Amino acid sequence: MTNFSRRRFSGATLAAAAAVTGLLPARSWAQAFPARQLHYVSPYPAGGTNDLVARIVSRKLAAYFSQPVVVDNRGGAGGTIGTQFVVQSAADGYTVLNASSGNLSSAPQVLGAPYDPLADLVPVGFLGHTRFVFAVHPSVPVNTMAELIAYAKKNPRKINYGTAGNGTGGHIAGEYLRLRTGIDIVHVPYRGSAPALNDAVAGHVQLVLDPLAAQHVRAGKLRALAYSGATASPDLPGVPSIEAAGVPGWEATNFFLAAVPAKTPAGVVAQLHQRFVELARDAETVAELKALGVEIQPLPMPQISALLKAEIDVNNRVIQAAGITA
Repeated sequence: MTNFSRRRFSGATLAAAAAVTGLLPARSWAQAFPARQLHYVSPYPAGGTNDLVARIVSRKLAAYFSQPVVVDNRGGAGGTIGTQFVVQSAADGYTVLNASSGNLSSAPQVLGAPYDPLADLVPVGFLGHTRFVFAVHPSVPVNTMAELIAYAKKNPRKINYGTAGNGTGGHIAGEYLRLRTGIDIVHVPYRGSAPALNDAVAGHVQLVLDPLAAQHVRAGKLRALAYSGATASPDLPGVPSIEAAGVPGWEATNFFLAAVPAKTPAGVVAQLHQRFVELARDAETVAELKALGVEIQPLPMPQISALLKAEIDVNNRVIQAAGITA
């Protein structure tokens, strides 16, 4: 569809850039933070991609800060429950959100969350673009994305696709696929990646869109048709990118970022951001996240904000065009 043409957001200059120059920590905060345990909130249940990323990151942060960093799973409502918990927490840097960008770029619009992701949160770290794997149960008689599209057109509403929940990146990707190709498939939301994948492996849903689908593809339990959001996919040989699979100009993205309440002191924000930059340059962390299909990068705060703004724009167009509601 022409209204989904690719847009370029490189070189975006945001008001947040001005704030970065003021992020030199005040001496009192620099000396005091962190003086106790941090809570690292994963807004999804245990076992999903967000949770696994949170556990890798929290372990590294604990080593950097020499303080305990506890993963706090607060799942439900497409990640909005955990996100709202962080928004309402004390703005002191001790409660950090491990956000899937869908928590901020689509779930609030779909579910009516009572927070403004751009006004109520400050991103302090970019944890990486997420590779989404489009995989079907072996009982589905298709081997390529083109065959899936043709099959779905001949069998409208016979393909159910499972995701980690309403308003999540998988939900947006599924509706974007529907809009771009004209197929009529049915969304089945779950309370996280793990139950969605369990039902996909059991054949209760025919298609699943999730980063962790890769492990079931490698085990022979699902068949991968394409992937999006990654530069390469060497662990899934022969599986093409979504563009190469016949859907060019794919704009839907998803990534992970860390964020804190907007009124967190600038000095604390600066310290947290520096730690996330160091984490993104740590070879062991890069390898661990890569195994999950997450490509971490040491991006500056203005660029993280630019990526989030860009995703909000794309997702809003998909939500409006597809008429997505909870």
